[in-house]
Amino acid sequence: MFLKVQLPWNVIIPAENLDAKGLMLQRSIIIRLLDEFATKKATKDLGYFLAVTTLENIGEGKVRQTGDVLFPVVFSGITFKLYRGEILEGVVHKVLKHGVFLRCGPVENIYLSYLKMPDYRYVPGENPLFMNDKLSKIEKDVVVRFIVIGTKWLEAEREFQALVSLEGDYLGPVS
Repeated sequence: MFLKVQLPWNVIIPAENLDAKGLMLQRSIIIRLLDEFATKKATKDLGYFLAVTTLENIGEGKVRQTGDVLFPVVFSGITFKLYRGEILEGVVHKVLKHGVFLRCGPVENIYLSYLKMPDYRYVPGENPLFMNDKLSKIEKDVVVRFIVIGTKWLEAEREFQALVSLEGDYLGPVS
């Protein structure tokens, strides 16, 4: 689910980037904020950071002992987080004997176990896939609609993993 969030942030501008003209200072603050925002990647509470939409406020700068200036800023942005019970679509990127891995937006590790694919059976081969009696296939690069049954936050990697299912109405490969 996409969330609109408002976040406080501290931006540190090195002394050499300071300029008497306010416009260059504001530009430096925005560039630094975007760089830091991109490297942060995700948090457990808010999910993946996707975009900064508006810069709401730039507070008064405080000079640090190093000569750099710390500016408190408030901005609005868009994040993406998976929630239990949510129905989403993802693309299969790996097929294994016991299930498939999907990607959905910024989330790379979404696992769909063969136990959660009713009526589908594994078909080994050069391009392995899962197929049901109606010849519906789940293979690499196929879009699949699924329901999220659980998520896990990995602090070290700063990313989420999810466990999903096809048990429900209108779930499965999307044609």
